[in-house]
Amino acid sequence: MGITDILCQALQRLSQDILNALHLVRSTKILLHELRQDGWGKFFSNLVSFCERQGIDIPEMSAHYMVGTCRSCEQQDHVTVDHYYHVDVFNVVIDFQLMELGTRFIEQTVELLTLSSALHPTKNFKSFSIDDICSLAENYYHGDFPQKDLDTLRRQLQHYKNDVLIQA
Repeated sequence: MGITDILCQALQRLSQDILNALHLVRSTKILLHELRQDGWGKFFSNLVSFCERQGIDIPEMSAHYMVGTCRSCEQQDHVTVDHYYHVDVFNVVIDFQLMELGTRFIEQTVELLTLSSALHPTKNFKSFSIDDICSLAENYYHGDFPQKDLDTLRRQLQHYKNDVLIQA
């Protein structure tokens, strides 16, 4: 699918900025969810066009879908070919891709990497974010930083940021 292709290419580039890659993961999840909710019609239309150009027969989508040996005892009531391909194939494939992204990019890990990117020194600390660093300390090192120390950390980071900008 084209939606995940951009993400796959981005993750394979060694020079890829981690923050940009994480944004692509989130964006890909959103686009896959939108495709699942509203994309069947356009997908099927593109499929029909492709089949017509290639001379491939298209089944009657409103026909009753037959399972197994086509015995009446094996058939589900009122399942059309369209319903089968939409729900049991199209949606299942998208759900699988969403599940794979969810297991490979757990939300806590994504958040940790995003917050950690605030410490990246490239482009004169362009991604430096006092709020992200304080969130990192508060959420992931809460035992090491009592509230008083978090307040002190914020002030120290403000001085540090100004110092870096002056030195740049």
